[in-house]
Amino acid sequence: MSAKTAPQSTAGETRAALIAAGLNIFGRKGFDAASTREIAAAASANIASIAYHFGGKEGLRLACAEEIVRRISQVIQPEALAAGAASPAAALDLIEKAITAVAQYIAARPEANDIAAFMLREMTAPSPALDRIYAEMIRPAHGALCRLWATATGADPEAEETRLTVFSIIGQMIYFRICRPVVLKRMGWDGVGPDEAARIASVLVANLRAMAAAAREGQA
Repeated sequence: MSAKTAPQSTAGETRAALIAAGLNIFGRKGFDAASTREIAAAASANIASIAYHFGGKEGLRLACAEEIVRRISQVIQPEALAAGAASPAAALDLIEKAITAVAQYIAARPEANDIAAFMLREMTAPSPALDRIYAEMIRPAHGALCRLWATATGADPEAEETRLTVFSIIGQMIYFRICRPVVLKRMGWDGVGPDEAARIASVLVANLRAMAAAAREGQA
């Protein structure tokens, strides 16, 4: 390893550790209550590294938002959704694949807990970080899903009912993360692993198919 490569690698690792610590602490405590000293300590970094990498606490918050966009985009693959589908069956298949991938990620992956907590904090006290997540992930993905829903059912992609329907589909997935303790108690599960996540996804896909069938009948 060259002398130039080592510092760059270390800087990248420090930046990633600060973002991970920021997601966790901003999510648990909220932006105002989170201290840069605590975040730096959790990341095993010097407090000055937050200013160096992000320009300050607010910059770190925006970097956390960008990390959420990056992670969820890897799961949902917005380019595939935006490409659309040539038939109702293909459109429904794309929605099903997105639902399955996201449901399994947010229900079973440990890091999804910090993402969910950060997002809930942002929803209750919107900031430029939420604006960035909305502009770069939520709005494009929601729009693409609306267009796929329209192809699958014959609905108007920008109709109020279509937009609300897609939000309801997304909401079903999110429930299994934000209400995880309740789900575990009621289901008698010790946790959510791949098998449990697959069963959750199966139910969500069945719901989607029933909703699509009802919507097609309504358009007839």
